[in-house]
Amino acid sequence: MSAAPTAVAGTQTGRPSSARPYWRDAVASYERPDLGRAVLDLTTSVVPYLALLVAMYLALDVSYLLTLALALPAAGFLLRTFIIFHDCTHGSFLPSKRANKWIGTALGLLVFSPFEAWQHEHAVHHATAGDLDRRGVGDLPTLTVAEYEGMTPIRRLGYRLFRNPLVMFGIGPAFALVVQPRFVSRSARPRIRRSVMRTNIALAAMVGLACWLIGWQEYLIVQWPAVLMAAAAGVWLFYVQHQFEDVYWESTGDWSYTDAALRGSSYLKLPRLLRFFTGNIGLHHVHHLSARIPNYNLQRAHDENTLFHDVPTLSLWDGLRAVRLKLWDEDRGRLVTFAEARDRGGAVAAPRPVSS
Repeated sequence: MSAAPTAVAGTQTGRPSSARPYWRDAVASYERPDLGRAVLDLTTSVVPYLALLVAMYLALDVSYLLTLALALPAAGFLLRTFIIFHDCTHGSFLPSKRANKWIGTALGLLVFSPFEAWQHEHAVHHATAGDLDRRGVGDLPTLTVAEYEGMTPIRRLGYRLFRNPLVMFGIGPAFALVVQPRFVSRSARPRIRRSVMRTNIALAAMVGLACWLIGWQEYLIVQWPAVLMAAAAGVWLFYVQHQFEDVYWESTGDWSYTDAALRGSSYLKLPRLLRFFTGNIGLHHVHHLSARIPNYNLQRAHDENTLFHDVPTLSLWDGLRAVRLKLWDEDRGRLVTFAEARDRGGAVAAPRPVSS
């Protein structure tokens, strides 16, 4: 992994400012959605995913191994569909705000996510990524070394289990995709509550119809291998985008939106085929600087602006190795493993409460 830059000139802090960001003009031309390209993205994502589901069902008459083999590309197309859904929540995929909402809501049924609820939570993530004092919404729970050391043994065990790869990329994706989005807090805004309830009703009808048409067992063994593989890949992508050794974390007073984007979001360099299936989301530093840039313009924005060339860069192997990192070490200013946290010298600082 390449070293992160020590500073980014012209950044703004977390305090309100009326100054126009220095990078705004550089990215403006890439923020324009293209209807033709959006339609191409849809036809190379949703259409092959649905076609593969039909093929997987028909393959049951031949061999379930063939069905499972087809589940792998189906998972890739479903992941690509989720990236389009994600773009729609940012209002960046299509020129029309209304079209983004309608297409995003429809795609939300394929990815089991209520559009407006996910949109709100993800907007909070973009506004707080890298801020130590505003963790807890739309991000992966991450403790500092001091917080971890201040916990009871049973809570430490719980955190260790949560950060275990088998849980995080096995049980975690199923919970994050199927269970968690079905619930909404009583304090949520009415439109968000309605979004969750409408999605739940539509999903119940859609799944019920599928089970009635082909049988509940066939439904489970056809669709869910692809769904769970796509979910696991999505969780891993989300992990490596903000969980690497030299990632950016600062307290609110020192936090900068621009630094959080360019130093706290990774550039995951993937092979061309994986870039296709992941909708270029590996260019996460570009996306976090301007979420208005649709996925199909991210690569061009990166290539044509030196602003994006000195950022934390991860290979596929770096991304896989990053899974071992568990805690933020405030003294060292980097993520560390449990072993590194245990072996560090000096006294442990007083724990800081985790923001909710």
